[in-house]
Amino acid sequence: MNNKNAHTFHIPVMGLGFTIDTPIKVAHLGISSVMSILEHNLVEKIRMHYCKVFNKPYEPITSKEDDFRAKRVMLYLNLVDEIVREKFEKLKNSIAEKSDELELYFDLLPSFSDLKKQFEEKLKNNEHVKEIKKWLDANLKPGSIDVNIMTKLDSANFIGNEQLPIEHNNAHAAIRGFAKSNLNSSIILSAGLNPRLYSYMENFEDFYPDAESNFRKKIVIKVSDFRSALIQGKFFAKKGLWVSEYRVESGLNCGGHAFPTDGYLLGPILEEFKIKRADLFETIYSIFKKALAAKGKIVPENFPEMKITAQGGVGTSAEHNFLIENYNVDSVGWGSPFLLVPEATTVDDSTMKLLSDATEDDLYLSNASPLGILFNNIKSSSKDVERIELAKSGKPGSACPKKFLRFNNEYGKPLCTASSKFINLKLDELKDENLPEAEFSKRYNKIIEKECLCNGLASSALIANGLDIKMEGPAVSICPGPNIAYFSGKFSLKEMVDHIYGRINILNTADRPNMFVKELKMYVEYLIKKIEETSFPFTEEQIKEFRNFISNILDGIEYYKNLFNENKKSLEESFEKAISDIHKYEIQLRKYVSNCKFNNIFTPAFSA
Repeated sequence: MNNKNAHTFHIPVMGLGFTIDTPIKVAHLGISSVMSILEHNLVEKIRMHYCKVFNKPYEPITSKEDDFRAKRVMLYLNLVDEIVREKFEKLKNSIAEKSDELELYFDLLPSFSDLKKQFEEKLKNNEHVKEIKKWLDANLKPGSIDVNIMTKLDSANFIGNEQLPIEHNNAHAAIRGFAKSNLNSSIILSAGLNPRLYSYMENFEDFYPDAESNFRKKIVIKVSDFRSALIQGKFFAKKGLWVSEYRVESGLNCGGHAFPTDGYLLGPILEEFKIKRADLFETIYSIFKKALAAKGKIVPENFPEMKITAQGGVGTSAEHNFLIENYNVDSVGWGSPFLLVPEATTVDDSTMKLLSDATEDDLYLSNASPLGILFNNIKSSSKDVERIELAKSGKPGSACPKKFLRFNNEYGKPLCTASSKFINLKLDELKDENLPEAEFSKRYNKIIEKECLCNGLASSALIANGLDIKMEGPAVSICPGPNIAYFSGKFSLKEMVDHIYGRINILNTADRPNMFVKELKMYVEYLIKKIEETSFPFTEEQIKEFRNFISNILDGIEYYKNLFNENKKSLEESFEKAISDIHKYEIQLRKYVSNCKFNNIFTPAFSA
């Protein structure tokens, strides 16, 4: 299946279940999206559901079968591919009656789309249905059915006390399931370099190019800066593997887990990609070409494609267009707003209302993730309420039925820090310390803050589809980005896409901050909080880190001052407020550093 997308946006992965069936909903309409495939229990339940919906035969893959994790993933991906193919063919074949879905396919396209203009011209000229159908077959393409794996989630699996070989680790099995599937699409690898996992991908032919530089399976890496892209791209290239896309995401102004940089802001990061894009390609391509030859693989005559895309906090058509026009990105990711679009994502009704009503004050960076990574959260989520109630009843933590996040080795066998076993062990230690009440309370809350994300991020999709939640329970974890605060209510797919392309405006306020400025604010607040929470006296390494962070933010501020002044016309909707806010956050940072007790330590950052 050819997966070139006619749109300039894509829907990124969200949670474990919120986009688990998004390709089934939107791929036939030409929209690319990403599913998480790591949670094989959820994948199997959703496969069963859609086999029933589309009247397909279903044979369960039980945990007793050999390699069941990879098989579950492979069979679900094959099912999604089959359903999308059928829906897409049906859409094209409906030209005679001009079905609503065919009409929607073209209505969703941007106004500048040549495809849209050509189709309208054919209808205007009353071309024969057979000729139009022939044209549709040659020109219409479905969206790409892409998948995501968080590379850190590669824990070992056991049968009893016996650890299974590494290829049965969770992420390894998910990659194998994707590699063996019928899909012709991309795998998005997030959360940083995992050498062992990346090296494993050498074993699958679909990741290598043919003579024309086509790949059945493309590699995409999510990165937070240029250096990360270069390091990971070179690592893959040395294996004879090509990174087809570098997906640049804001370190803080995003949904899900947050990976803050050392104060590097999204604008300057994208500027570096823009300036060094050709160098990145040439450096990595030379390594890639040599590695292919050394392996005796086909060395294509044509250059392979290398895309740069961006995501994180975009919320207006002006921002969308600016990213494409100013930074030459190939696509822009729109995530959290699509949580309010039932035609695109899968969210249960209660969580949908929580998201719809969310304000800026309801959204925050939490320490809820058992991975020890910052996690975007929303106040009063049902999972958070459940967590607090369990602790009050004297039964804190989760039973940990899925065991995906067992990475803590303090007590011998790996445990998840959200599990009842781990939390109770920690609380027993805490009680033995006989701390003052205030310190005890602070430490206690930190221990019980972890949520069972394996269940919480999967349950919403099951609830929404009326499926069994015996293992997961009814409580939902939700991880929207801060951008969700500026959208209220449910939206149709057409309404959201029309908003992206500037045909309508569905924001709930005219006072929404520019995406770059919002991220700047978050970084200033993040830095101040980090300094306040760090024990004094600081080590030399910490002092160096903070100085570097401050210097990078200040460099970013100067970059934005110039950027907004140079692009006043294209940013006119948000120009005055953006300039005002940039100055405000600069003053906030300088004032904090100048007035705080650490002034003499951080002052050099201002003159760096």
